[in-house]
Amino acid sequence: MTKKERAAYVLKRLNELYPNPAIPLDHKDAYTLLVAVLLSAQCTDKRVNLTTPELFARADNPRDMMRVPVEEIQAIIRPCGLSPAKAKGISGLSKIIVEEHGGVVPADMEALERLPSVGHKTASVVMAQAFGVPSFPVDTHIHRLAKRWRLSSGKNVVQTEKDLKRAFPEETWNKLHLQIIYYGREHCTARGCDGKTCEICTTLNS
Repeated sequence: MTKKERAAYVLKRLNELYPNPAIPLDHKDAYTLLVAVLLSAQCTDKRVNLTTPELFARADNPRDMMRVPVEEIQAIIRPCGLSPAKAKGISGLSKIIVEEHGGVVPADMEALERLPSVGHKTASVVMAQAFGVPSFPVDTHIHRLAKRWRLSSGKNVVQTEKDLKRAFPEETWNKLHLQIIYYGREHCTARGCDGKTCEICTTLNS
């Protein structure tokens, strides 16, 4: 198969398996999604979803969150790991959103990336899922699968994102990145598939 044919097969099969993929992080708006994605760094979505109810009961908007002591935020989010840095980031970004953006999460990639503890992947998720702007956030699952499916050289996540954006139509990106994540978790896991075991790997590499 050519790369174009492999991409077409992946898109077709994932649309069959996951026609309406849900956003795995519980949230109610752009701000709570931003905080949840920040917490998900080196942590499972399941753990984040167990942690955020207590945090959002304390403060679910930037004006309230900026008034919560960093130590209190840290105590609540400790189960998610990296709590000192994440707590400082949540407090800092909340203050900036209030002071520079009128209390509203900016629908702008560059503005999001300037917020404390918000990297390109986190900003991309918020742009895609909160604002519907075509983005292709690349996490470890997507990076692994893109390489296994020979859709990217897999040298780094920046290159993987560029390769996947070239391989798939822009209107598919926001849904597709979720579909690949689900497939990577359920079928093409890091240890459970060596690139020759799951259905898509078997088809593409036969």
